Amino acid sequence: MTNFPGSPKTIKGAIVGLDIFNPLASVAIFQYNPEQISRSLAPQYSEAGGGRAEALRLAGPPAETISANLTLDLIDQMERGDAGPLGAGITGYLAALEMLLYPKTLLVAANQILLQLGTMEVIPPAAPLTLFIYGWKRVVPVKIESLSITETMHDPDLNPIRADVAVSMKVLTYNDLAITHPGFWAFMAHQVVKEVLATVASVDNVGAMLGGDVKLF
Repeated sequence: MTNFPGSPKTIKGAIVGLDIFNPLASVAIFQYNPEQISRSLAPQYSEAGGGRAEALRLAGPPAETISANLTLDLIDQMERGDAGPLGAGITGYLAALEMLLYPKTLLVAANQILLQLGTMEVIPPAAPLTLFIYGWKRVVPVKIESLSITETMHDPDLNPIRADVAVSMKVLTYNDLAITHPGFWAFMAHQVVKEVLATVASVDNVGAMLGGDVKLF
């Protein structure tokens, strides 16, 4: 998995959970960017009215799912004597992904104390704001829908040193989040970037169709 020494510097993708209680526990930077990313978009048409004039009215942005297969390994590092965080192979890197799905320990403990004190209703802890980052043009708030880990190689202490990870994420839009939530504005920024790219590409397409250059300005 060693990169060719003359290859250009590649920006690494990441899945980052923003949590004030433990801001560094859920930062999963891709060791190798996935070769393929699958995206599925389902349009959200409004069902209000039902008349012919309403057939194309949109209720909001499409429901989008992003799926990717990630590979993690420690083979090259082990050749240099690196046994991974705390000598546990890639266990820590896998844990950074898994912690996106766990409520934080402090919140769980606090809720248990409230229950022991007789609190009748305890609000379930919220998951951290999770961002899928794949270059500056694609920074979107997501919710992890599934995470499948297959450990394919272990060291003599049974620490995983190679694993394949399949992750599926639902993109959270402004229909899913309150306007006061930072994820609301993260999605709005993502949509603005998408609109700009679509406009520029459409102008290029029109220019190609007309056989000449069409300039926006």
